[in-house]
Amino acid sequence: MTTANERKDKVLLIYTGGTIGMVQDESGALQPFAMERIYDALPLLHRTDYMIDSCQLERIIDSSNMTPEFWVSIANIIEAQYDKYDGFVVLHGTDTMAYTASALSFMFKNLSKPIVLTGSQLPLGMLRSDGRENIICALEIASGRQVLIPEVTVFFESHLYRGNRSTKVSAENFDAFSSFNYPSLAKAGIKISYKEHLFLPMPEGELRVRKGFDRRIAVLKLFPGITPAVVQSVVRTPDLQGLIIETFGSGNAPTEKWFIDALQEALDKGVIVLNVTQCKAGAVQMRQYQASCDMDRIGVIGGHDITIEAAVTKMMYLLGNFPEDKDKIRDRLGKSLRGEISLETSGESDDY
Repeated sequence: MTTANERKDKVLLIYTGGTIGMVQDESGALQPFAMERIYDALPLLHRTDYMIDSCQLERIIDSSNMTPEFWVSIANIIEAQYDKYDGFVVLHGTDTMAYTASALSFMFKNLSKPIVLTGSQLPLGMLRSDGRENIICALEIASGRQVLIPEVTVFFESHLYRGNRSTKVSAENFDAFSSFNYPSLAKAGIKISYKEHLFLPMPEGELRVRKGFDRRIAVLKLFPGITPAVVQSVVRTPDLQGLIIETFGSGNAPTEKWFIDALQEALDKGVIVLNVTQCKAGAVQMRQYQASCDMDRIGVIGGHDITIEAAVTKMMYLLGNFPEDKDKIRDRLGKSLRGEISLETSGESDDY
């Protein structure tokens, strides 16, 4: 890890891999550049009024290879350095950035400092890279020089989003991320305009970091013509603990007996089943239509307006940290823990 001179405001830049950290070598091939050379790559950073330290994961990965073990590695760095820095920027590949942002949001309870994830569509070493502006803005936001944001966020192409509300929407455009069910938290133009009324409240308790994730879950995306064999192959996955169903519209699914029987089979085995919509915007509303009534009757949980990224990481997080508390896991899946759904938390969520 590089070391900055002692001063009040410092930001830790953590590189995990991905497009943003690539520069061209003498042959023209793209290679990861050493994070301690961040000032060489971005000389404008010398003009900031805060200091930047940098480090990277022991193993740099393409974000398509992201796993819960890497989420824990990122969390370990932040937890160990939490008292030394005013904020943190995580450089991350775009493909799974929303998953990592969601996972970190659940891991860090009572977070009182900004954790900002960013990346780029073009490598930092390329002339037209969007990475320069993304890094500079993310560092400014993480420094807390203007406003302190006590949550995990994603900054991309002028917009700051709540991390567990973000999703990648484009493989080609610079504005690759969006948040369909919650407004952006800030917009970067000539200045960065913050919407403080949208932030999570500043916590009163001490930071708590939980690092358990149970990977024994599955996602079943429905489509017209899906067969019993396909559904049963997922439902009967050995040792399955959680199942997320991506349904149509406001949470609708086939009403055929074989489909409901398959879900009942999973529920009878103790599998927790969560209903989320395939739509980018809008929410699951159980019993709004007949096509969701049977699922509600047998005990499928409505996911409201949660993203698939937040649903996956939230279920892994709850199962990984509270495995003996299935009833409360079911309850918490339908409630907001870190602002991931548009429902208030209950007072009982303090332990989660």
